[in-house]
Amino acid sequence: MEPHRDEPVIISRGLHKAYGSVVALDHLDLEVPPGAIGLLGPNGAGKSTLIKLLLGLIRPTQGEASVLGFDIARDGIQIRQRTGYMPESDCLPGDVTAADFVGHMAQMSGLPARAARLRAAEVLYHCGVDEERYRLIREFSTGMKQRVKLAQAIVHDPDLVFLDEPTNGMDPQGRDEMLELINRIHREVGITVVLSSHLLDDVERVCDYVLLIAQGRLVQHGPVRELIAGAGDILVEVDGDAARFREALIARGATVTASDGMLAVKHTDDLVFDLIRDTAADLDVALRGLRVQSRSLEDVYVQQVLAANGGSDGVERAG
Repeated sequence: MEPHRDEPVIISRGLHKAYGSVVALDHLDLEVPPGAIGLLGPNGAGKSTLIKLLLGLIRPTQGEASVLGFDIARDGIQIRQRTGYMPESDCLPGDVTAADFVGHMAQMSGLPARAARLRAAEVLYHCGVDEERYRLIREFSTGMKQRVKLAQAIVHDPDLVFLDEPTNGMDPQGRDEMLELINRIHREVGITVVLSSHLLDDVERVCDYVLLIAQGRLVQHGPVRELIAGAGDILVEVDGDAARFREALIARGATVTASDGMLAVKHTDDLVFDLIRDTAADLDVALRGLRVQSRSLEDVYVQQVLAANGGSDGVERAG
């Protein structure tokens, strides 16, 4: 049942969830590799619904899916034994200490009482909750509560952990520390991380593979480096009549706009470089500069999601 290291950790076929007439997820087909996975989309896109389906906490209206080789409809207990979940909501009990709560969660995962206490202390320390672990959770700041939620999600050493908006409500320093902690969980411990967020910067800083969701539909997916590589505009600077050169490119089928005193030629494929060269030669125009403009994950997201979301990308940029 367990997938090999290079096999997908999540597979879905036609995964669909509706609440009456409201469609939360619209027939998702996924194959998600191991790694640091970004689940990116605006609030209400269906990210939390997808996580709950994959954990076997709710049942799909249609379709099927597996997590770590286990079927979400039949093997919910096995899935939850092998995965961790950090929920977005503030769901921690206030009248117990962090040590007692995380130790209890370790026992719930099958560890004996003494081993659970030791494991809880170790994980809380690595999550930045050291002596504070003996304080009542209701006395914690939002950032400290987020750390405790992360600790309980990984205390049983899962193969896969779902993190739902892990930096929600945190100040900039706390947010940076949380993202660094998530990086270590994946890079050093080897746990596959699914980071669900509406913050582009969080996903860019942590993840190497992205699922873009809008209106309950998968609009783009793939390795981040492939999504942003070689797809930006080609910036061209000419020594001569730029307007004439632009008109000639357009006449030959190129899409060209002006950009900061240069011409921005849409990079549809690599043949466009031959088109620029041949046009310059035919017009006897010297090319002073030619470079591919880099594309960010935000550019990819806006391009794919803007139309699906009615003209608003719905994603926050952390400043």
